[in-house]
Amino acid sequence: ESSLKVTGVDFLQSQNTRQHHTDGYNIQSLVVRRGQPFQVLVSLNRELRPADKLSLRFGIGENPAKNRGSLLSLKPEREDFNGWKISTVKRNGKECLLSVTSSPNAPVGKYNLHVKTGANIYKPENGVIYLLFNPWCEDDVVYMASEAQRKEYVLNDTGYIYVGSAYSIYDRPWNFGQFEEFILDACMYLLDKSKLSLTHRRDPGTVSRAMSALVNANDDNGVVLGNWSGNYISGTSPMDWIGSVTILQKYYKTKKPVRYGQCWVFAGVLNTVMRCLGVPSRCVSTFDAAHDTEENLRVDIYLNERGEKLNSLSFDSVWNFHVWNDVWMKRTDLPNGFDGWQAIDSTPQEQSQGRFQCGPCPVKAVREGDVYLPFDSKFVYAEVNADRVYWVVKKVNGKDKYFRVGTETQAIGKNISTKAVGQNRREDITREYKYPEGSREERMSMQRAYSFIRPSGLVPRSGYASTMPAPGGNTQPLVPKEPVTKTGLHLEITNTEPLHPGNPLEMAITVKISAPGSWTVDLTGSCQLQYYTGKVQANLGTIKETINLEGSSEMQIPLKIAPDAYMKTLSSVEDEVLILVTAIAEVKETNDKLTKETSMRFEYPPITVQMPETAQLYNDFTCAFIFKNKLNVTLENCKLLVEGLGIFKMTTFEQGDIMPGRIMKSEIICTPTRLGEKKIVAKLISNQIKGISTEKAIIIT
Repeated sequence: ESSLKVTGVDFLQSQNTRQHHTDGYNIQSLVVRRGQPFQVLVSLNRELRPADKLSLRFGIGENPAKNRGSLLSLKPEREDFNGWKISTVKRNGKECLLSVTSSPNAPVGKYNLHVKTGANIYKPENGVIYLLFNPWCEDDVVYMASEAQRKEYVLNDTGYIYVGSAYSIYDRPWNFGQFEEFILDACMYLLDKSKLSLTHRRDPGTVSRAMSALVNANDDNGVVLGNWSGNYISGTSPMDWIGSVTILQKYYKTKKPVRYGQCWVFAGVLNTVMRCLGVPSRCVSTFDAAHDTEENLRVDIYLNERGEKLNSLSFDSVWNFHVWNDVWMKRTDLPNGFDGWQAIDSTPQEQSQGRFQCGPCPVKAVREGDVYLPFDSKFVYAEVNADRVYWVVKKVNGKDKYFRVGTETQAIGKNISTKAVGQNRREDITREYKYPEGSREERMSMQRAYSFIRPSGLVPRSGYASTMPAPGGNTQPLVPKEPVTKTGLHLEITNTEPLHPGNPLEMAITVKISAPGSWTVDLTGSCQLQYYTGKVQANLGTIKETINLEGSSEMQIPLKIAPDAYMKTLSSVEDEVLILVTAIAEVKETNDKLTKETSMRFEYPPITVQMPETAQLYNDFTCAFIFKNKLNVTLENCKLLVEGLGIFKMTTFEQGDIMPGRIMKSEIICTPTRLGEKKIVAKLISNQIKGISTEKAIIIT
């Protein structure tokens, strides 16, 4: 009697991947999501008989074993095993159609499928099945109810990362590319590298924490090496990336950290990894984010007598923006009420449990002030809630003395932003992280947070002797309001002309007073160039004026910087720099003091993209990139970087120098390989300008 043998296994890829929303993955193997049925068609050498034994064996890891839970043996007649189910859909002669439903909390990863019949084991060619998290499955902890949100946070492979400054936010297009070739394999490599146990691989919280550690190269040879030095000669400048695909492909090929990244690169790559694994994820940008506050919820900013910010004295800093990620899940490890978005951050800032990793921290815990909850909620809370205290350093009898010239309690954690669902616009999600400033809920949340964080009193944090006596045991938070002054003194900083490189920078400081009477105000203003991390790169100029205001009135004082003062610095730095204006006002009659700072970004001429609105699959079309240099300066060493997922691979055009008034035009022949709306992203980089980018969508039919 011939023993039962398997002659083939059909993974029914097109129907399974359509149902599992995995048909986008550019990979030969079957990709499915947990907790949802998929079908396999088994072909046999003869018809099945009642006495025949047939089982599907799913193994994960190096040496799968039943007792370790890494080998599952599923028999159609014995339905449930470890939460997995299998059933016979139909038998047709020598064919047997089986339906397999993995457990909604199965470990994610790469499984090998073997079919056992009696003593025979059949190993199908390419018998690898990738099992991912499933936001479509109600029993999966990453379940997301809204289809529009799943489309955005799991399936969208393009998006924006918001950068710039609170005064001028702009969107940087970013290609996440979670479906591109080798990206899923790179994520599986990271999962293996994380050494997470099978139990831990069931939990998106543990997985996201591990990925936040592995996306930076610190302490584990992870994906991206951070560099904020301004010198990127031995790698790619952080400004030169337009997506995660090149980075993850290169990492997967070399298994060595890719050089170099800054916060938006870490967030872009981590977003790709989480979406690729099936966890809903979004990039979150916070403007004026506090760093290294030693959890005392205060950032000290030191100014010299000309009102210029000093780098050397501050341990802590305010970054113009910082980007991290939110991932969506139920937190089964926490008390009720903390499900939903969780902040994770792969930018290496501080060690947590001995590694550079951060999160998942429930966004609701940040809002409610429950900063004792895991993971790293104190750190995230401080990033969006610290106070900013300004000190002027003056020489008194040859010694440095510190004078406090202002405290801002609402200046940190502004305009928290992410891309809107299904739309190409910025959505402000500050309300998810914080109650409205000055509201009763905000005060209660703050008191709650302060009961877990012991902030020090108001003493300058630099290591020098202070003129301020240390307040004894006074750890009360500063009153959460704008500093109330006797005169109602108020400062505003604006630009009065567009800030084009090569032109004079024309800005103004407006001094307002609301109280009746005659007032004399000493105004000090300074203009500097700084990195987005708050580090000053160059001093451009200062003003000092004494003005007289009568009653409730205001006066605008111009601050103008000639091109010669800044163009040399602008051409020599590798990063995008911002214009920082700081103003200190002191009212002589009442000794009221107020300090205000504003960061602004340069404005650039646009790149335009010319191409048809629609194209057909595998039919070539031409895409042209046009840029006219409307600035008064030559742009040197121009490079145009372009990428279109599903259309063409990342391409670089060397453009040389573009003189004022000149027009650059580059063309690329595109062959679309995937259906639907696809985006083309372009970025122009030169010595003078780092950040002109644009994107355009095309429908492939």
